[in-house]
Amino acid sequence: MRARAATVGDLEDVFHGLSKRMSDEYVAAGKDSKSAYDNLMMNLKEGRAHALVQDDRTMAIIAWHEDADAADTLFAAQEDFFNAATVRFCKRHIRHVQALAGNLPIHSRSWLERPDVARWFRVIGYIDRGRENGATLFELPPSRNG
Repeated sequence: MRARAATVGDLEDVFHGLSKRMSDEYVAAGKDSKSAYDNLMMNLKEGRAHALVQDDRTMAIIAWHEDADAADTLFAAQEDFFNAATVRFCKRHIRHVQALAGNLPIHSRSWLERPDVARWFRVIGYIDRGRENGATLFELPPSRNG
């Protein structure tokens, strides 16, 4: 797996085969796939989105935007993205995103109460910071090497 700057085509490819768990996440957040797509597109146009690619197939998009005290992530993926190999890749790649965001803490949220989601964030290095606006807030502390 590798990451590169995302294109509009990448975003369209991911949303064409969007996983049900991602659609469920957007609905639980009070949004729909269209608003998630639009938010990702805005970040993509600002140069803050990466396509996660396996064998020349875009499987996911991660985008971020910096606030005063943290960088917030946005995410979309196809179902076959969710496996052990991608977790290992994401553990490295999220640190790259963090460096691009000035070594700010990374904030990611989940509106679904799924043990596998919490475990995925924990393995990557996130800390569960509790509930915020109906979501679980996961934080990746700044890199000590940053």
